[in-house]
Amino acid sequence: MSTVRVKLAPSILSADFARLGEQVQEAARAGADRIHVDVMDGHFVPNLSMGAAIVESLRRVTDLPLETHLMVSDPDLFLEGFAAVGADSFLVHWEGNHNLHRTVQRIRTLGKRAGVAINPATPVLALEEIVGDVDQVLVMTVNPGFGHQQFVRTTLPKIERARELIERLKPGCQLEVDGGIDATTAPLVVAAGADVLVAGSSIFGARDGVMAAMSRLRSAVNQDEAGSGNQATFQRNELCKSG
Repeated sequence: MSTVRVKLAPSILSADFARLGEQVQEAARAGADRIHVDVMDGHFVPNLSMGAAIVESLRRVTDLPLETHLMVSDPDLFLEGFAAVGADSFLVHWEGNHNLHRTVQRIRTLGKRAGVAINPATPVLALEEIVGDVDQVLVMTVNPGFGHQQFVRTTLPKIERARELIERLKPGCQLEVDGGIDATTAPLVVAAGADVLVAGSSIFGARDGVMAAMSRLRSAVNQDEAGSGNQATFQRNELCKSG
């Protein structure tokens, strides 16, 4: 794992939509590196969320990169609309996309960053033929579709395998994780090789507010970056033993 600063990407899926702009601005002031926008169509995952109008409204209140995670059956139908209103990057799923390379190339044509996401049950080797064409890989550490889920502990060795694949085939490609990320799990996934963390409920659902939650998450990450890998390994072993 390189010493590149770990990036934090708050997910607005868990935000209070009555004060969405305010909360995104709080996250920005607290040091967020990008904003993660989960788009669900009710087909690819059993939930509905967020259209292009949300991205358009966010673009007016923040200069942070807006990362659009398309958990949809046909991402190609959504790319132009979201790109037009200010999305900076797209994450599309390997699962169910029979023309993934074409989708990635379309994202490139639109001048946006491209990433590929895989669900917990999808093997890392599925990325071997596409990783050279993308800017980032997203490993889901919960099954997509809902916020407030528990971290799937068996994804930790998978993150390590994804890091190994990236270092072998596309050094510089970012490795992002999404699902159940908080101050306890963040050091574990960083130790496994992640360099971008998506966090939703642990930030926007924190009782002491967005600023305190972001500080807590950053402190947890910084401790691991400063050399507490042994502690992260111990925590990982304890997590894997539980349940």
